[in-house]
Amino acid sequence: MTTDDLQAYVDAWNEHDIDKIMSFMSKDCVFETGGGAEVYGTRHSGFEAVKARFISVLETMPDVSFNQAKHFVQADRGCSEWIFTATKPDGTKIELEGCDIFTFHKGKITVKSSFMKHRH
Repeated sequence: MTTDDLQAYVDAWNEHDIDKIMSFMSKDCVFETGGGAEVYGTRHSGFEAVKARFISVLETMPDVSFNQAKHFVQADRGCSEWIFTATKPDGTKIELEGCDIFTFHKGKITVKSSFMKHRH
């Protein structure tokens, strides 16, 4: 994986193209959300579970976007920093900084662990 690959991944999210998004993920991928009851957030394991969660995000917040993305890659790890913007179903606008920490294997994302700031 390269920084160009990570930008293409962010672009796929901004295009709301679930097939393109999932083309970056390994078959045994894991997604750890930015919040949840566990120390790691909420964990979604396996291609279909991750895909279902990503579809849920796209359906719940149809204007979701990741802006001003910056990336780095070092061996089998990488990071994308971004500004997340979206509108919640209740009409509330969200804008906050966050990042994804990735683990790669054979050119695919095997772990995507998301971190987001919270606004008060």
